[in-house]
Amino acid sequence: MNNAYNWYSTLEKPTWAPPSSLFGPVWSVLYIIIAITYGTVFYKVYTKELPAIVALPFVLNLIFNFSFTYFQFGLKNNLLASIDILLVLATLVWALLAIYPHIKWIAFASTPYLLWVSFATILQLTITWMNK
Repeated sequence: MNNAYNWYSTLEKPTWAPPSSLFGPVWSVLYIIIAITYGTVFYKVYTKELPAIVALPFVLNLIFNFSFTYFQFGLKNNLLASIDILLVLATLVWALLAIYPHIKWIAFASTPYLLWVSFATILQLTITWMNK
C-alpha cells in the first residue's frame, strides 16, 4: 500500500487540495458518525421500526465508500475512483432523503459526511482531470 501512496503523491493536485495528513483524522471522525447513524438505521430496520427499503441507499453507500480506496490506491485508477465517488455522493444524498421523514437527527448528524464527500468529489474529479 505504501507504493500506492507514493503513486498518489506524484499526481498533480490543485493548490487547494488539503495535505494528505488531514485525510486520516477527518475520516476517523466521519467513520464514528457513520457507525452511529448507519448502525441506528440498520438496527431500526432489523427491529422492523423502519421499512427495509430505507436501508438500501445506506448499504450501497458503504459499498461504494469502501470501494473507493481499492479503485484509487489498489488499481491506481483515477477514472474509476471518480465514478465511484460520484456514486458515494449520490447514494449519500439518497440515504439522507430516505431517512429524513423517519429519523431527522440522522440526516442532520450526517451533514459533516455530506460536506466532506461533496468536497472530496470535487477534489477527485479535479485530480482526475489534471492527470488525464
